[in-house]
Amino acid sequence: MLYSLKQIARTNANCPMSKRATEKFVTAPLVRLPLLLLYVCLALPLPLLSPPSLRLMLSLGFLLGAILILGLVSEQVIISEKAIAVSYPPWLQWLPLRQNWTLPWEQVTALVPVATSQKGTVYYIKAKKLQNYLLPQRLERFELFLTLVHEYSGIDTNNISRLTPPWTYQLLAALSLLMLLGEGVVAVAIYQGWIVSPVSSLG
Repeated sequence: MLYSLKQIARTNANCPMSKRATEKFVTAPLVRLPLLLLYVCLALPLPLLSPPSLRLMLSLGFLLGAILILGLVSEQVIISEKAIAVSYPPWLQWLPLRQNWTLPWEQVTALVPVATSQKGTVYYIKAKKLQNYLLPQRLERFELFLTLVHEYSGIDTNNISRLTPPWTYQLLAALSLLMLLGEGVVAVAIYQGWIVSPVSSLG
């Protein structure tokens, strides 16, 4: 039997241990912010430098893309004594790759490691019904998350680490800020007439 997020949040609601029995985890800010910064510095120049006839369409595309990226980095995990549940914002649930799921602990049988093309390792939660669920690895308080998974499932999590080392996101954030700074300098130069916009030169 599967449990909804609201049911999990109410687990042992009348019990003094209920606050300790339920924990909510979200995507770590160190992961979320650099990815959003990267999207902005890559996509924002498109509507700003586009011909007037395309500016509205590209601006709408930029906003839709920002909403999509925000949804992808807004993963939420709720762990209780009964189950683990993963959810995404409602506007993202139509994507087949980002579906909400809930799995009771008694259905968990193993954690299966799978190597990635970036030389990392992702883990899938193997269920009794021959279903596999991707284990979240970009969460804040990741050590506590792994501890709870071990306590409730009985599966060893000592060898599991974050999908990507924190320094890679710090480097990504620094490079994204440098790109934004460079784009800002170019924008000021175009506005002051020091350089000619590519769109103007085409006209």
